[in-house]
Amino acid sequence: MKVLVIGAGNMGLTYAEGMADSPMLNKHKLKIYDTDPKKIKSLREDSRFDVYDNLDDCLPKADIVFVAVKPYHSDGLFEEMKTMINQSQIFVSLMAGVTIDTIQEKLEASKVIRTMPNLPAQVGKGVTSYTESKEVSRVELIMVRNLLDTTGTSIHVDTETFIDASTGISGSGPAYVFYFMQSMLEAALKMGFSAYDSKVLVSSTFEGAIELFNQNDISPKSWIAKVASKGGTTQAAIDSMEDNNVKQLIQDAAYAAFDRAVELGKED
Repeated sequence: MKVLVIGAGNMGLTYAEGMADSPMLNKHKLKIYDTDPKKIKSLREDSRFDVYDNLDDCLPKADIVFVAVKPYHSDGLFEEMKTMINQSQIFVSLMAGVTIDTIQEKLEASKVIRTMPNLPAQVGKGVTSYTESKEVSRVELIMVRNLLDTTGTSIHVDTETFIDASTGISGSGPAYVFYFMQSMLEAALKMGFSAYDSKVLVSSTFEGAIELFNQNDISPKSWIAKVASKGGTTQAAIDSMEDNNVKQLIQDAAYAAFDRAVELGKED
C-alpha cells in the first residue's frame, strides 16, 4: 500500500511519523509532500520518508492520500490535485470544518473519509473520530482505521455531525485541559511553590487522576464523592466551582467549538 501525506505541519507530520512504520505499508516508504524548503530539507534527513515538492511526482502513485493542510489552503490545493487523481484513490481529510460533500465536489473524487484528530496524537495518545462517504468500502475503511490507530485510537461515527461534535470534545479538548492546568499552576505559584514543584504537583495530579479513571469502572462524579468529604477541603473547592457555575461554563465552551466547526463547514 502506498500512502501519501500532503502537508507536513503539526498534524500531517504527526500522522506521517505514526504511519511510517506500519506493516500495512508493506515495506513502501511513506510519501510526504510539502512546499516549505526548510521542512523538505529536514524531512529528507528522515530515512522513513520519500519526500516530494511536486505533486505530480507522488499523487498519482498513491493509494491513500491524507490531506493535512489548513482549511483555507484547500481550494487551491484541490484545484491542483484534481487533474492528477483517479477514482480508486481514498482521500482522508485531517482538516477541521471541511465537509465530505465539499471535498468530493472540489476534488472531483468519490472515496472520502473525514476525520477529527487531536494533539495528543503526537505522543501516541491521540483519538481520531472518522466517517466516510458511501463509496468507501468496509475493507477500505478498516485499512484507514488501522492507519489512524498508529497515533492512538480511533472512533467511527455515523455522520459528520459527530465529527463536528468531536471537535468540541476531543479536537479542541486538550486546550481545555491545558487551560485548567495553567490555572492550577498559577495557583501553586501564588501559594509559594517553585516552578518545578508546581509543574510536578499539577502534571502528576492529572496523570494519576486519569489513570484511576481508566483503570476503574467508576464515573468522575463517583470519584469526586470519594475524594470530597463533607466539610473538608476538597468539598470547599467543589462548592466554589459549583457556586461559580464552572461545569456549565465548560459545557458552553465545548458547544462553542462544536458550533464553530459547523459554521466552518457552511463557509465552504
